[in-house]
Amino acid sequence: MSIADSPRTKSAVTANETGGGPLFDAEEERRARARRVEQIARWVLPALVMALAIWFWDRIVVWNEIPHYVLPGPGLVAKTLVQDWGTLSQALVVTLKITAMALAVAVIGGVGLAVLFTQSKFAEMCFSPFAVILQVTPIVSIAPLIFIYIESRLVGLLLCAWIVAFFPILANTTLGLKSADHNLRDLMTIYRASRWQRLRFLQLPSALPYFLGGLRIAGGLALIGAVVAEYVAGTGGIGSGLAFRILEAGYRLNIPRMFAALLLIALTGVVIYMTTSLISHLALRKWHESALKRD
Repeated sequence: MSIADSPRTKSAVTANETGGGPLFDAEEERRARARRVEQIARWVLPALVMALAIWFWDRIVVWNEIPHYVLPGPGLVAKTLVQDWGTLSQALVVTLKITAMALAVAVIGGVGLAVLFTQSKFAEMCFSPFAVILQVTPIVSIAPLIFIYIESRLVGLLLCAWIVAFFPILANTTLGLKSADHNLRDLMTIYRASRWQRLRFLQLPSALPYFLGGLRIAGGLALIGAVVAEYVAGTGGIGSGLAFRILEAGYRLNIPRMFAALLLIALTGVVIYMTTSLISHLALRKWHESALKRD
């Protein structure tokens, strides 16, 4: 009897053909190990790189004996953040309020105008040039005019931040509404679906991933717009945001406080991005290809 005809060889071949056996188990174990390594690296590698960057920053200050009013070390920045937390936290609340309000208005206006564009070609032809003009015009050049014509400082700040955050919501949502499957469009036409039914059951679900992508972009841009508007406004006092605290610290050569305020702005941007990414993941994880887990 040959080796190929032996019962042990036949059983191994049968096990491999039916999806079991040593080869299948080894492949599954390799994939599971790769997933574990990827999950660990997703958190460990960014933390390690950030720690190395902070250490390198500290060493540059120490090795070159750089004065704290030129470049403070990370330890001094952290100490200043703790000591001046009362002042900086109040400014952070003001900046966050402007950012959140601008983002909310951008979402309402952007989605509403995107729906209008997809329902009416004439509305898109009439108003889309204005949206493009607002997007390509630097907010630094518009903000002084806004604060000249608008007396309320809060409304001026809100308008500046809204202009920056508005276009990504509008552009992405419009693209999503127009990207619905044409086969499903034809099917709804055959069944004589109304415009509202087509919008509700086909176009809006298709546009959700695009809208959430625009939301992630608009969140950071709203923060940038709020900070830039505060720079242009240049108004101090209790109701001032982080941008004014940075300007104030620069005038007084309080560079550690300036870096502490910059750190708060950066951390705020990271939190906004992580929050919008979490919203996107929760909304898409069960049905959209971009959020489904793959082996």
